[in-house]
Amino acid sequence: MSSIIAPATLPRQRVLVVDDDPDLRASLDDALTQSGFDVSVAGDGIGLHAALAEAPHALVLLDLRLKDEHGLALARGLRERHPALPIIMISGSSDEMDRVLLLELAADDFLVKPFSPRELLAHVRAVLRRTQPAAVAAQPREPAAQLQFGDWTLDLRERELRGADGRVCALTPAEFRLLEAFVGQPGKVWTRDQLLEHTRSLETEVFDRSVDVLILRVRRKIEPNPKHPRYICTERGLGYVFAVPVTGGHASTA
Repeated sequence: MSSIIAPATLPRQRVLVVDDDPDLRASLDDALTQSGFDVSVAGDGIGLHAALAEAPHALVLLDLRLKDEHGLALARGLRERHPALPIIMISGSSDEMDRVLLLELAADDFLVKPFSPRELLAHVRAVLRRTQPAAVAAQPREPAAQLQFGDWTLDLRERELRGADGRVCALTPAEFRLLEAFVGQPGKVWTRDQLLEHTRSLETEVFDRSVDVLILRVRRKIEPNPKHPRYICTERGLGYVFAVPVTGGHASTA
């Protein structure tokens, strides 16, 4: 890897690189460090969990095929333990099914080897902008903005969805961003392209069908009867709409 680009303008954040190739680990460490990030490195799942226990991280770069381990299993475990932690998967394969499966089940983004430092930084910054906006991070925190619909409360500060009993309903980052878009503008008809823009990085190739799968997953979590949805409804030939009133603070996702 060569030709490092200018340092990041985002607040200094720590990125965890997990790859069993020491040369690639060193290259990624060098590229990220020169671009203004703090970096931790690990060669396997044990090192990954040890690094996360030692310090908070803003993002994880995780190789799909580690020696004696599969990155997808590690990513799914990470998603369960740290649902708000962004994950970018790295793979030597550009297989479409790999990308779709990873984006639907665990990852926020996907990088195919070989890639340049410029491409690496573009993906990292895009994911961080999407999950931890710089403008928000730089401002003092205010009381949580909470939006209510039906028996649910969407907490925009804590990035949590809670039921009437106060229990948290686990959402992946993509599921949260999807629901945030809908609840922020009830009654708006969203096309698949618009929803893709809100739930995926612009640098990643994605497919219309992935939005349908994502909506199906969210419906299964929030709808009393997912086969006959009352919240996220289909507008045939147009897209989807959030069809119930929302109360609480305003969240613009336009």
